[in-house]
Amino acid sequence: MRFDYCPHCGSKASEREIGDEGLMPFCEKCNRPLFDMFSVCVLCVAVSDEGKIALIKQNNVTDHYVGVAGYITPGESAEQAALREVCEELGLEVIGAKWIKSLWYDKKDMLMLGFEVRVKQGELKPSCEVDLADWFEPKAAVGALREGSLIWQLAKIVAEV
Repeated sequence: MRFDYCPHCGSKASEREIGDEGLMPFCEKCNRPLFDMFSVCVLCVAVSDEGKIALIKQNNVTDHYVGVAGYITPGESAEQAALREVCEELGLEVIGAKWIKSLWYDKKDMLMLGFEVRVKQGELKPSCEVDLADWFEPKAAVGALREGSLIWQLAKIVAEV
């Protein structure tokens, strides 16, 4: 989100050259640059202690399988968010989270923080946000995802395909 007005005082933003950032919104009243805002979310590849990958379907989002994702809440670390989201959406006991990489999601102006989340293999108990959840062998999981998608990119790394 690019600011036209200062979120602190409501004044109309002007344009000012800010170092290496170039021309950007600036509040003359507060004397501060107004850096663009964007959402930061976690995107998770849930891997069981038996090596299988759990994927979900959310019909209101897409027809394809996807990974567990969610917003980081205030006061929460990215790792805590990854563990919480996988536990909430899959109903599984989480073991730990390992950073994979970050990816920019143009469609929604989001920075997605990719994690491999280790879970105990068990019955999937999807939350009300999830329409379907299934276990896949790693190579099959990559094949079930939309090629080129962010979760596909992460799953390829985890599955080493």
